[in-house]
Amino acid sequence: MMEWRNIYRGLMMGISDLIPGVSGGTIALILGIYDRLLLGISGFFSRDWKKHLLFLAPLGVGIGAALLLFSRLIDYLLTYHIVPTQFFFIGLVLGVLPFLTREAGMSRNFRAGHYVLLITVGVALAATAFLNPAESEPIRELNASNAIGLFFAGWLGSMAMLLPGISGSFILLLLGAYSTAIAALSDLNLPIIAVIGAGVGVGFIISSKVIHYLLNKIPIVMYSIIIGLIAGSVFVIFPGLPADFLTGTISLITFIAGLMSTAAIGRAGKKHEVH
Repeated sequence: MMEWRNIYRGLMMGISDLIPGVSGGTIALILGIYDRLLLGISGFFSRDWKKHLLFLAPLGVGIGAALLLFSRLIDYLLTYHIVPTQFFFIGLVLGVLPFLTREAGMSRNFRAGHYVLLITVGVALAATAFLNPAESEPIRELNASNAIGLFFAGWLGSMAMLLPGISGSFILLLLGAYSTAIAALSDLNLPIIAVIGAGVGVGFIISSKVIHYLLNKIPIVMYSIIIGLIAGSVFVIFPGLPADFLTGTISLITFIAGLMSTAAIGRAGKKHEVH
């Protein structure tokens, strides 16, 4: 049976993937579908493809709808209300950490090496906050050279989308392809959307298999990496302290709203898994 509730899950994942610094994989974790997402993508070309399609198709519809419907809204919020918007996502990201530490059994399973790995990964990702990628003008017409570049940008971006804590949008930003992707979505530039989308699809298939394998073989190491990535991503999202009292007050409200949203989404995910 088609899992239609995955449309709203896909909407939330798609919205998060539009934000540089926020990962759709983090939202999948909050929703409690991360393992199924990896299994579904990696198993899509197996004999059980129909079963995986019933899970993935509505998820893909939701993600696609979010990218098309909310790209302009996200662009507006990040242009004119960046501080409160980023504080909302900081709350959303921080809210998943208690869930992850419980899932990993951190207090009983982590050793000194795991904490060192967690801190190293977190610091490495946080350091990217000091990078200032120079965004070029959006590409609006394809040729052979820029099509190849956009394909591989989509590939690398999709690998990041599947890892909680790493933003596919931020990878596109580093590669100078973010403005092109947003402009293509806003203008419905189908050739550019198709090229980037093809790269995203290939990246999903390959990276899902690798991540799923590693989570099965070395779960505690992977949890160390994932927790480090999510903690480090907060520094990437952090826009700086609000400049005035009103912005600070609104940012505090949006931060709390982000924390509460994580808790609400997590409860909804558990409820659906039980039923």
